[in-house]
Amino acid sequence: MSEFIKEKTQLVFECETGNYHTFCPISCVSWLYQKIEDSFFLVIGTKTCGYFLQNALGVMIFAEPRYAMAELEESDISAQLNDYKELKRLCLQIQQDRNPSVIVWIGTCTTEIIKMDLEGMAPLLEAEIGIPIVVARANGLDYAFTQGEDTVLSAMAQKCPEVSQLELDNKKEESRLVLFGSLPNTVATQLSLELKRQGIDIAGWLPGQKYVDLPSLGENTYVCGIHPFLSRTATTLMRRKKCQLIVAPFPIGPDGTRAWIEKICETFGVIPEGLEAREAKIWEGLEDYLKYVRGKSVFFMGDNLLEISLARFLIKCGMIVYEIGIPYMDRRFQAAELELLEKTCKQLNVPLPRIVEKPDNYYQIQRIRELQPDLVITGMAHANPLEARGITTKWSVEFTFAQIHGFTNSREILELVTRPLRRNESLNSLTNFGEKLVKVS
Repeated sequence: MSEFIKEKTQLVFECETGNYHTFCPISCVSWLYQKIEDSFFLVIGTKTCGYFLQNALGVMIFAEPRYAMAELEESDISAQLNDYKELKRLCLQIQQDRNPSVIVWIGTCTTEIIKMDLEGMAPLLEAEIGIPIVVARANGLDYAFTQGEDTVLSAMAQKCPEVSQLELDNKKEESRLVLFGSLPNTVATQLSLELKRQGIDIAGWLPGQKYVDLPSLGENTYVCGIHPFLSRTATTLMRRKKCQLIVAPFPIGPDGTRAWIEKICETFGVIPEGLEAREAKIWEGLEDYLKYVRGKSVFFMGDNLLEISLARFLIKCGMIVYEIGIPYMDRRFQAAELELLEKTCKQLNVPLPRIVEKPDNYYQIQRIRELQPDLVITGMAHANPLEARGITTKWSVEFTFAQIHGFTNSREILELVTRPLRRNESLNSLTNFGEKLVKVS
């Protein structure tokens, strides 16, 4: 048996020396500008950043999106122009054209290399033009794909107001719950309703639909994350805002959603009702997909930091996970998720997967060749080369943009996972049918 699939009694963590083979984190603009409806995002970078946004986001010419590029040219990089004056000119134009409630400056690799003092300029310009300016460093040198959202929410958390005494007096109980993580409004509503069924009301979301509706925070506030990649935001909420973090598995898949709700209920002293039956009903509804994945193997190369949660759910579905590659992992923030992963493997009596942080793609491809998994979930850069070598792949970026949170969206995860498997099955059927026709003729 290969050394990679020997049965382990506990999770094994390894760290290789690979680069972040991921999408650029400035792509977080694509979903955040839609979520925060009164915002404007200004990406400060080079032509390359502009080309990436234009091609990756594919915005129509008449869409008039609420984001733009502040394009750095040679004169900017060589310090011949005054950065403050240029940014002031752009922000005044944005104010006149769009009048947003907040302008978010997104720093890129170039602003890091030339040491642009965005954090120093923002408060001065904010006072001068009268619009809040949030500075987020979303450069690909330091951050993986989805961590762009983490840097934005971490910066935005520092703008959240303190809980007032009046708010405390108006509440029957002092403890409040704020959820952090960007989700489509329909999914956020679903999760809010799930908690409401248990008698738990949400005091606010970070981010909400409007910047002006930022939740108030304080020592009496419990916060809970929606995504596994928001460790910096969690740290900011605890250290800067003195909030109390609920370390829970993430609401991805029926098992993760149930565990997430149970942990919140436990924190607030509520006995959860009906969750076991609710989870069982969802699993029943997934049976038409589960027949495609049971016994199949999957290998995560690592891209969007959702890998641990997705792997745990797929193991519960009956798949064998050989390796979980992940660009970066905060083990404290993902502690409950890792515990649930280990518990799931032991319950089902399946080998624990190998977890590799910052994987080296050269070594990963060697392992893929040896293990021959049925499916590789990978970044777009590696999908076509692997397919050319007979390896079935799925783009990990699709899980980032799909609605995968909560009980009812579990089908969406399996729809994405099984699509290449079903395609292969259909192609094999056609090939066999063609061979039979040739024999008959």
